[in-house]
Amino acid sequence: MATLHVELVAVERMIWSGEASMVVARTTEGELGVLPGHAPLLGQLAEGGIVTVRTVEGEDLVVAAHGGFLSVTDRGVSILAETAEISFEIDVERAREALRRAEEAGDDPDALAAARRAQSRLRAAGQDA
Repeated sequence: MATLHVELVAVERMIWSGEASMVVARTTEGELGVLPGHAPLLGQLAEGGIVTVRTVEGEDLVVAAHGGFLSVTDRGVSILAETAEISFEIDVERAREALRRAEEAGDDPDALAAARRAQSRLRAAGQDA
């Protein structure tokens, strides 16, 4: 079976590295699925997006990724995010509180960005936003 080498990195740490059969990410141009043999590309990750990596074991690694880029080359997929959290690391109550505070702040651009980040964290954790 053909695989992709995937490296998912946030500014502060390596999130995950390994072999995968598929990667799905939301970019500013829309949702993108990457399979082995995909043409090279560079995409900007959408703010408050979710990245799903299907490992060769068949498990989905779901990550809330905020800002950054996705690069596909003949060597694999690199995802460089400003911040990222794996679904099982997300504190759901803290994310709900961050969403509540952001919604109370109104239409300020920083508050809207914070709300998108909190919503993606909740979606990655399998919760309704």
